[in-house]
Amino acid sequence: MKQQTWLKWIAVASSVGMLCILLGGALVTKTDSGLGCGRNWPDCNGSLIPKEITAEVLIEFSHRAVTAFVSIFIVLLAVACWRKLGHIREVKFLSAVSVIFLFTQALIGAAQVKWGQGDFILALHFGISLISFASVLLLTLIVFEVDRKFDADHVKVTKKLRRQTIAVTLYSYIAIYTGALVRHTESSLACLDWPVCHFERGWNLLPANQYEWIQMGHRFAVLILIIWIFSIAIHVIRHERQQKALLYTWVGAACLVGAQMITGMLVVLTRLQLFVALGHSLFISMLFGLLCYSVMLVSRSTEVTKPETVASLEKNVYLEESEASSFNK
Repeated sequence: MKQQTWLKWIAVASSVGMLCILLGGALVTKTDSGLGCGRNWPDCNGSLIPKEITAEVLIEFSHRAVTAFVSIFIVLLAVACWRKLGHIREVKFLSAVSVIFLFTQALIGAAQVKWGQGDFILALHFGISLISFASVLLLTLIVFEVDRKFDADHVKVTKKLRRQTIAVTLYSYIAIYTGALVRHTESSLACLDWPVCHFERGWNLLPANQYEWIQMGHRFAVLILIIWIFSIAIHVIRHERQQKALLYTWVGAACLVGAQMITGMLVVLTRLQLFVALGHSLFISMLFGLLCYSVMLVSRSTEVTKPETVASLEKNVYLEESEASSFNK
C-alpha cells in the first residue's frame, strides 16, 4: 500500500535536514567557528538570539538552529514510521537509532562548547551524526517503498558477498573516523602533496611527525576502502547484474567513493578550499548511507551457494513469468 503523501514529505525533509546538519557541523569545524557563541549553550553569548553577529557567530548559531528545527521532523518521522510501518522488520530499530544518535551528537556538541573535548572524542561527533543520517535515509527509502520498486525483497546473494558487504560498511566507518580525526587535529595540510606527503623528500615516504602520520594513515585507510568497494562492484557487475537493487547500489557506491577520493585530493591541492571540503563531506555521507542500505539488502536476502546460481535463479524467474504471460494470452 502506498504511503501517505505527508509521511513522504516528512521523510524527505528529515533526510535533507539531517544532511544539512552533517554539512553544517563540517562547516563549523572547517571555519573554526565552534566557539562562535562562546562557552554558552543552548544560549549564544549570554542571550537566546545573539546580539552581535560575526561570521563565526552566524555559522555556529545557524548550525544550532538547523539542528533544533530538523530534530522536530526526525522525531515526527520516527514516531510515524513506528506506528504505521512498525510491521516492517527494520523500522522500529531504525526509528530508535535515528532519534538516539541525533540527540547523542547534540549532547557531544554541547559538551564541547561547555567544557571542551579531546580530538579523538570530537572525531566521533561526525560519526555519530552519520549513523543518525543513515538511519533516517533508510527510513525514507522504506517510506518510498524503494525496496519494492527494485524487488529488493527477492535479492539472492552468496555468503561471501553478504560478509563482504557488512565488513566493508563497518570498515568505512573506521575510514571516516580517520578523516574526522584529520580535521580535528588540524592535520589537513600536514602533507602538501598528493598522493605522497611531500614530493621533495624523494623515496623517503615515511611521515615525519604525528600530524603526517594521521594524514597519511587516513589516505591509506581510504585507499583500502576504494579497492574494496571497487572489487565488490566489479563482482556484482560480472555476476549479479540481473539483480537491479544490488547493481545500482554498488555502482553508486563505486561512483561515490571515487568522487570522495577526488575531492579529498582537491582539498589538499586547493589548500582547504571551503566548497571542495564540504563536497568531500557530502560524498562520504552519501556513501555511508548507501553502504548501510546495502547491509539492509543483504540482511533480507536469500543465501545461495554460487554467483552462477543467482543468475540461473533469475533466469528461471524470467522464464516462469514469460510462460505465465504466454498462457494468459
